[in-house]
Amino acid sequence: MILRAKYAGLLTIVLVVQGGAYYEIRSRSELTPPAPPLSLFPAQLGGWQMAKGYTIDKEVQDVLRADDTLSRDYVNLAATAKASLLIAFFKTQRYGQAPHSPKNCLPGAGWEPTESGTIRIAVPEWQEPIVVNRYVVAHGEDKVLAIYWYQGRHRVIASEYWSKFWLVMDAIRYRRSDTSLVRVMVPVRDNDTDTATKTGVAFVQSLFPALLKQLPN
Repeated sequence: MILRAKYAGLLTIVLVVQGGAYYEIRSRSELTPPAPPLSLFPAQLGGWQMAKGYTIDKEVQDVLRADDTLSRDYVNLAATAKASLLIAFFKTQRYGQAPHSPKNCLPGAGWEPTESGTIRIAVPEWQEPIVVNRYVVAHGEDKVLAIYWYQGRHRVIASEYWSKFWLVMDAIRYRRSDTSLVRVMVPVRDNDTDTATKTGVAFVQSLFPALLKQLPN
């Protein structure tokens, strides 16, 4: 009963926040900060080099509804490591556009979640470690590790609920609703999720300074 009441209260807060966000964003003029196209994102990130870029299918774009997207593979030859990067930038959420949680997108077609939680990563040019989501999905013996977060005005957010809360706050104080979804995926080799996590963390640490220059702050 206590847990049920807790989740009911949380759901109520989320609904209120969503309603507030809708009202604030739709009823006031909005500032949309300029952002360079993601196609200009660096091909070199520390010891990581872009290996391949992808065009996101129109069907996926129609569901995602992002204003700009980037999908690339990067490799670190020295570490014989690979990581895939997805960035989806939303310059406004005024008309219902919003990032979709990878927890809803990754499972399916035989892929099932096996691990879910958060981790802290110390990144350059940031005062304290960022808290991000760590998620593992499996298909038979194949596993993939995902690290993802939402990045907005001067903040990195793991929780979908807190992302909506800050949407309201930024809409009220700054007349902004821009946000980005950043997702890093690393293949899990030999069922070794610890090594995959270390690879993902190393890539995020190399990636983060470029994100700060690319995304509006």
